[in-house]
Amino acid sequence: MAKAGGAIHVGVGGWVYEPWRETFYPADLPKAQELGYLSRRVTAIEINATYYRTQSPASFAKWRDSTPDGFIFAVKANRFATNRKVLADAGESVERFVASGLAELGPKLGPLVWQFATTKAFDAADLGAFLSLLPKSIGSLPLRHAMEVRHPSFMSAEYLALARRHGVATVFADSSDYPSFADSTSDFVYARLMRGESSVETGYASDDITCWADSARCWSTGQEPADLPRVEPIVTAMPQQRDVFMFFIGGAKERNPAAAVATLAALGSTASVA
Repeated sequence: MAKAGGAIHVGVGGWVYEPWRETFYPADLPKAQELGYLSRRVTAIEINATYYRTQSPASFAKWRDSTPDGFIFAVKANRFATNRKVLADAGESVERFVASGLAELGPKLGPLVWQFATTKAFDAADLGAFLSLLPKSIGSLPLRHAMEVRHPSFMSAEYLALARRHGVATVFADSSDYPSFADSTSDFVYARLMRGESSVETGYASDDITCWADSARCWSTGQEPADLPRVEPIVTAMPQQRDVFMFFIGGAKERNPAAAVATLAALGSTASVA
């Protein structure tokens, strides 16, 4: 956690990845203990399995109980809610996903990530209708939503204004394949870092790791990193604390856990290794 700022959560996507048996997990670690091991070395995980199929409440409860206090799960929404021609018609899919057992994560539930296809262009009316479908809570558990937009048409002031009006974050992607813009649209920041290199033990070079740690600190105090791509210029405002969710994902995936651990070290933070 950064001083005088919101909480900073750093992690990776998922916990089951066979190459990690060579680059991260101990050779004698049972596969059933992979989540427990990883969650004590990073502080957050983005669950991606939910994008492909509905998970059970029992699975969410098991994941909750396998991780330490203070750990956070971001959850990627099911693709049936976002991979459609008319987003406004996604109400039933949104409801089914939210009711699938997310509440079992309790205080460990982080942002819900709604990822759109690369072919999905910005349509203000349709997206606005979709955003109106997103619930603000599950019972007494508040929900936070992040949009992962992957079409260049979203890089517009009109989109940013719409996202801000609905209080949803826009995922910042450090990527050469998808739109990369760091304009903040909510009271939290969600970053997916996707340029890791296999030849670098920590995915990103040490100087880059330091820069990402600095960006996380900056975001957490309500400020904006000056060296990241944007649609709109930075507007000076009264800083407000924000939680930051930073995931090393994609790219040289075999290096992602090491990148997250290195970033936590650069932040002067440690996970609850046990």
